[in-house]
Amino acid sequence: MLDQAIPILRRDERLRPAVGKGDLPPLNLDYDLYAGLIRSVVHQQLSGKAAHTIHQRLLALFPDGYPHLELLLKLDTSELRAVGLSRQKADYVANVAYFFQSRDQQTLLQLEDNALIQELTQIKGIGKWTVQMILIFNLGRPDVFPPDDLGIQKAMQRLYDLPTKGRKMKQQMRTIAEAWHPYRSVATRFLWQYLD
Repeated sequence: MLDQAIPILRRDERLRPAVGKGDLPPLNLDYDLYAGLIRSVVHQQLSGKAAHTIHQRLLALFPDGYPHLELLLKLDTSELRAVGLSRQKADYVANVAYFFQSRDQQTLLQLEDNALIQELTQIKGIGKWTVQMILIFNLGRPDVFPPDDLGIQKAMQRLYDLPTKGRKMKQQMRTIAEAWHPYRSVATRFLWQYLD
């Protein structure tokens, strides 16, 4: 995908500095939506190291290190709080498990990006940005663009001299990103790399 994306992305003169030599670290794809969402909830609004530690403690509650939903739903809030989850995140983790009790992952994986976003954002505690990250990093979907991501906003403000906030900025971002279709996920990853 990267080989096909780079010529399209390099047509955008302002994006070229972000694309650079065209090197991106490979994605570690994992098509397990359930486990990916559990991990995402744990990582919300935490630094990478703290989130990783709490996630590992959560996984340690399960015999094989996988948060099987039947076992997760048997845990009470105090057990989830003991690994470092806030009360709210403990509820969100349970919400994910309840959702997947009545859903087939394989059916969900067949959905197009927007349909999957609509489906998964029904879960309390899962927002659009979280599902977009799952689409990009877990599923490797090629054409996802997250205009609500602060890193993407900062990178595009630098490269495109955009206004600093608001609906107008996000609309301009979406308009610019249309030129990157069908590789907006790749452009997004280059923008994060550029910002770093």
